[in-house]
Amino acid sequence: MKSDLKPSGTISLTHEGGTVEFPVYKPTHGPDVFDIRSLYKDTGAFTFDPGFTSTASCESKITFIDGDEGILLYRGYPIDQLAENSDFLETAYVLLNGELPDPEKRKWFENSITMHTMVHEQLKHFYNGFRRDAHPMAIMVGVVGALSAFYHDSTDITDPKQRLIASHRMIAKMPTIAAMAYKYSIGQSFVFPRNDLDYTSNFMRMCFAVSSEDYECNPVLCDALDKIFILHMDHEQNASTSTVRLAGSSGANPFACIAAGIASLWGPAHGGANEAALNMLEEIGTVDRIPEFIARAKDKDDPFRLMGFGHRVYKNYDPRAKVMRDACHEVLDALGIRDEPLLQVAMELERIALEDEYFVSKKLYPNIDFYSGITLRALGFPTDMFTVLFALARTVGWIAQWSEMIVDPNQKIGRPRQIYTGAPQRDYVSMEKRPA
Repeated sequence: MKSDLKPSGTISLTHEGGTVEFPVYKPTHGPDVFDIRSLYKDTGAFTFDPGFTSTASCESKITFIDGDEGILLYRGYPIDQLAENSDFLETAYVLLNGELPDPEKRKWFENSITMHTMVHEQLKHFYNGFRRDAHPMAIMVGVVGALSAFYHDSTDITDPKQRLIASHRMIAKMPTIAAMAYKYSIGQSFVFPRNDLDYTSNFMRMCFAVSSEDYECNPVLCDALDKIFILHMDHEQNASTSTVRLAGSSGANPFACIAAGIASLWGPAHGGANEAALNMLEEIGTVDRIPEFIARAKDKDDPFRLMGFGHRVYKNYDPRAKVMRDACHEVLDALGIRDEPLLQVAMELERIALEDEYFVSKKLYPNIDFYSGITLRALGFPTDMFTVLFALARTVGWIAQWSEMIVDPNQKIGRPRQIYTGAPQRDYVSMEKRPA
């Protein structure tokens, strides 16, 4: 990957050893970047940045976020344009290749993914090793990590052809693996993929069809889930994406890297936000209890927080939320279930958050997790499947980021530093000399 960083000047750092200069780069979008790669060599010191929130760990051409302005771009394309005009596989092609495909390339890509949707027959037996009540994310971590044992013909990361095959395999098989995890958890037989269906309709069928009768996906429902997949496909260098890159920097095979990403995503501070939002709605229970919880949310001394409102990155309106809001309302109308108590609570909370001065002034708008949680519940998915669906969508972003990292000449094995504050060097004391 050729670097496109544009030098814009230098910055000087004065310390007790003298003054050193570091290059300053100007990216396509976003703030200037100070290149401190030679900091330790030049000064003998390094920086302290918990969470790496002020540190760029890589150069990337894939996704750009401006949280202050509420902007999310995939390869330069605004997320709302892709969600409204594209579909999952075309957007996946964009993330992986950088451009919208022409008809021939789109047909080739769709065919390649379709031909890889089946999983190895022996992989089915892998599921029997899990308890029936195992969390689907636990199953996903184990099964995806095991793919390298079933598809070891595509684990040589130095071979571009094997990298491509592994990438397409994971995108294609993730819906099958996720649907099998769901079916296993509810005690139903697995449903195999069909080549005549599109990506999202195929997944819905594998989840909800039963052997006694087939399943046809309502176009409104399939379109809403397709939008959820697109909106969750990538989100810059978040915890799980950074985990994938860090694992990949050691030369680990791509299946292991994606399994590591799934494990990171499973954390409630990362991938569980839409599940947390739905759990909050269930805690509130009925519309008449909303004022009580609104008052608690406004009380700075009360630890209660409204889940699904505001965003750590977006200080403005989450650009994904409007698309998801419209899709959510379309699903509720199509299913005719607006009278369900949980959804009534959600809609009233939404109204308050968009009108109440407290929420408006603090920009605590409903975010994508609020709407996607409601939508997934309406589609029929249990809450423990929400993060699985997130992982299914984010697999494309992880693969795009991993593929970019592999060919980046500046990439090194990840090795963060630390500030050691433990005991100073000391000598071992034999047992008889230790104080009682």
